[in-house]
Amino acid sequence: MKYYDKLIFEVSKEGRSGFSLPVNAFPAAPALPEAVRREAPLDLPEVSEPDVVRHYTNLSQMNFGVDTGFYPLGSCTMKYNPKINEEIAALPGFAGLHPLMRKESTQGAQKVYEEMGKALSAITGMHTFTFDPCAGAHGELTGLMIMRQYHLNRGDLGRTKVIVPDSAHGTNPASAAVCGLEVVEVKSLENGRIDVEALRPLLGPDIAGMMMTNPNTLGLFETEIKTIAELVHGAGGLLYYDGANMNPLMGVVRPGDMGFDIMHLNLHKTFSTPHGGGGPGSGPVGVAEHLAGCIPSLKVSAFHGNFGVILRAYAYILSLGKDYLRQVGAYAVLSANYIKECLKDVYKLPIEGVCKHEFVFDGLLNDGAREGVPGATTLDVAKRLLDYGFHAPTIYFPLLFHQALMIEPTETESKETIDAFIAVMRKIAAEAAEDPNILHEAPHCTPISRPDETTAARNPVLKYQDTL
Repeated sequence: MKYYDKLIFEVSKEGRSGFSLPVNAFPAAPALPEAVRREAPLDLPEVSEPDVVRHYTNLSQMNFGVDTGFYPLGSCTMKYNPKINEEIAALPGFAGLHPLMRKESTQGAQKVYEEMGKALSAITGMHTFTFDPCAGAHGELTGLMIMRQYHLNRGDLGRTKVIVPDSAHGTNPASAAVCGLEVVEVKSLENGRIDVEALRPLLGPDIAGMMMTNPNTLGLFETEIKTIAELVHGAGGLLYYDGANMNPLMGVVRPGDMGFDIMHLNLHKTFSTPHGGGGPGSGPVGVAEHLAGCIPSLKVSAFHGNFGVILRAYAYILSLGKDYLRQVGAYAVLSANYIKECLKDVYKLPIEGVCKHEFVFDGLLNDGAREGVPGATTLDVAKRLLDYGFHAPTIYFPLLFHQALMIEPTETESKETIDAFIAVMRKIAAEAAEDPNILHEAPHCTPISRPDETTAARNPVLKYQDTL
């Protein structure tokens, strides 16, 4: 076992300390009431300062992030986070703000919200934004609450259903269910787009609206979007835009111009703010002018969302400006199509044609299966990528394909990095064809190879247990 493979409790030695406190010169505090005292001493590791520093430094180096390598995670834009964004957010005048400060003393922050709202409105075609939601799914829930409030304000109480495509992000139906709406699924055509003819009979007086993203989860532009918007609006519903796939459209096409009434943006995707560790995120919600009155009645967070994330995104927008924001989408689309075309002779491409920011393979063309030897799967490819220093793309999503491998390179990677990824993907395909067991046993170079993920999810060990 390597030093940094141990838990901090395993490094612990009784009596060892990493600090020295002065003698307490103050009178002893009153004893805690018996009812709130611990029955046994708190079980904390006893370690020296070098042990603590080495343990957590080595542990941090085992993490993978956009600062350490290529992260082509499809459906979840993982672009590089420019360091100037961090410098802006760390300015004392911003970082030192307290949410309970008087409005008169936070005019700079208020100005950021105002200017950021104007910028996002210009980019998306929405009338106004609220920054309260703290993540994309939080924004989805907020947008659906606005949708419901709109119908309630008109006394239209029967609209209790929302239409969601079968290729939608998993949070879409989940958010609708949390909002108390019944989910109605609409199928996709073989070309990966929404089946407009299948949509028509689903629309009626019970439909509150429809959720979708464009380009969709397969990275394909919904070419019938204007017709879809007309059908939904004609039935009295609203059209909701999941902004997770906004990256390829910036400066080119606006959701508001497509006919969307409500949308959220993932600032921690499209606008380059940090994305790891489960947050903090930001999912501001924009609405068309006829829905602006529905926003003030909602309060979905304690204050005004995650201000530090909003600052980072604002710095990103100001750094690029109008012209360079437009180039973001162009380079993201170019990168995705380049990888797709370079690999489609060794990986199954279920839908041909130009994609936008991402695309989906359906496993290997030659998985190496033969009598007595199972073929390499998408999971095997993902695990093998770790041995070559690349994070795996999203796998087994969307559910339209059995061996889905979803790749989104973004615009921030150099051609050299992308070419290296292509070379590794081709090498893995060759390994699978020759000896799939190499992939079955991957990764070979990581501290942990293949844990029992089902047991880990269903019966997690969440605290240290001394088994000695």
